[in-house]
Parts: sequence; structure tokens; C-alpha cells
Amino acid sequence: MLLLAMDTATPAVTVALHDGTSVLAEADQVDARRHGELLLPAVDKVLAEAGRTLDELTGIVVGVGPGPYTGLRVGLVTAAAFASALGVPVHGLCTLDGLAYAAQDAGIEGPFTVATDARRKEVYWARYADPRTRLTDAAVDRPADIADQVAGIPAVGAGALLYPDVFTDGRGPEHQSAAALAGLAAEMLAAGTPFLPPQPMYLRRPDAQVPKNYKVVTPR
Repeated sequence: MLLLAMDTATPAVTVALHDGTSVLAEADQVDARRHGELLLPAVDKVLAEAGRTLDELTGIVVGVGPGPYTGLRVGLVTAAAFASALGVPVHGLCTLDGLAYAAQDAGIEGPFTVATDARRKEVYWARYADPRTRLTDAAVDRPADIADQVAGIPAVGAGALLYPDVFTDGRGPEHQSAAALAGLAAEMLAAGTPFLPPQPMYLRRPDAQVPKNYKVVTPR
């Protein structure tokens, strides 16, 4: 097994290579505006550090969100292109699940919440029983509207740290890690657990929309 994992659903552009047992190499950079510029160099970097080549890959793992429209598509399109060229499968995973899996490294085992920044004073979030078990579907809400649902339990992710009045026990990890995503995927493959389709999980409409009362000025 040799998995290339990537996620661009958050400000973190993150890539990792996993052999089914451990992470061979990883690259992480937080830059919300340069997903398209940073992703392929990160892929080159992890392959070079591990001394492996693209034709050795047995699968691609990609975070499907939730996340902003443009950044999220960078990772999904890149994963699909690699999979098509190499003839390997693409395994989709909820981005929040990757953060939840990484929470165990911070010593979080019991019930907790994962929250990422959804902008517009909202968060993408879900509740977890443990780092491998999500209890709720991913959702997008204003923090104040979910205060009762997240009260009294730890929370991880940049969204939780942005709103400490609601997520009163915010902890790391703050950003997504492809290494954690790959580790979770390796466990799921070994157990025969199904993955999500590699399709974007937006949860809301994109920011860019056709204006209302749009006037056509081209000749008919």
C-alpha cells in the first residue's frame, strides 16, 4: 500500500505519503489564497523525501470538505487527475474526520467537537464520540446557534479557537493534517470500511453568484 493524501478544504495545504503502516513524508503550509500554487510542489516534496515515485501509488486520499468553493476544488481536481492518469482509486474522507483522528495525538479520546472556520462568522462542525466515530453530519452554523450542543466538551480546529466564548475548551490540532487523513484511510482500507465519493461537500452556495436582475447586453 502506498497512499498519497491531500486536503485543501481549509487554509492548510497539506500532503502526506503513507505506506499503510506509517507516514513516510508530509508537507503542510497554511495559506488560504495559494492552494493552487502550493499543492503540486508539496506533492513533489513528499515523494522526493520518501524516495518514491507516482507510479508506485496504490491510491489517492482526498479531503472532500466541508470547505470554501475554490480551495476545496483544488485538492479534489488534483486527486481526480492523478487517479485518472495512474489508474488508481480515489478515497474521499470528510475533512473534519481528519482533524478528529489527529485529536488523539493531543490526548483527546472522549466526546469532542471539531470546528473549522467557514467565514461569514460561521463554522463547519460535527460532534464525535471518539477520534474515529462521528456522531453528527457535518454542518455549517453560527457558533452562538450551536452553543448548547457543544457546551462542556473539548473542541479542536481553527473554528473552535476563533470563538472561545462558545467553544470554551478549545485545543489543538488547529489545522488539517494529510498525515492524519492518510492514517485514518489506511485503517479504513484494512477494515474494508467504505469511503465517501470524491465529490465536494459545500454545505452552502458559493460566494460568487450571478447578480439579481442581471441585464443581458450582448446581441441576440
